[in-house]
Amino acid sequence: MKPAAPESAADVYSETCPSRRALELIANKWALLVVPALRRGPVRNNELLRQVGGISQKMLTQTLRELELNGLVVRSDHGTVPPRVDYALTELGASLSKALLAVDRWAEAHHDQLRPASRRTGR
Repeated sequence: MKPAAPESAADVYSETCPSRRALELIANKWALLVVPALRRGPVRNNELLRQVGGISQKMLTQTLRELELNGLVVRSDHGTVPPRVDYALTELGASLSKALLAVDRWAEAHHDQLRPASRRTGR
C-alpha cells in the first residue's frame, strides 16, 4: 500500500490556500481589538463595550459570535437571573492575542509617522 501524500504547506500568498480564511477573520478591525481585550481572562459584554471604544453593541455581538464560531472565543452563560454571560479566549485565541497585541503596540508607537504620509498623498 502506498503511503498517503503529505499535506502541502500552507501559503497565504496562494489564492486557494485555506489560511486566507484565517487572515480574513483576524483582519476585521473589531476582531483586532476584541481579541487582545480578552487576554486577561473572562470579560462580560458591557466591560468589552467600555474597553473597545467606538464599537456598537451590534458589532460587538457579531464579532464575538464570529470569533466563537471559529474557535477563538468561548461564551459562558452562567444561567443566573439576571443573566450573566462572559467571554474568554480559547488556547487558540490566546495564541492569536499575543500576535495581535504586538500589532496594537506597533500602531500606538507609529501612528504619528503614518499621518504625514497620508497628508502628502492627499488622502
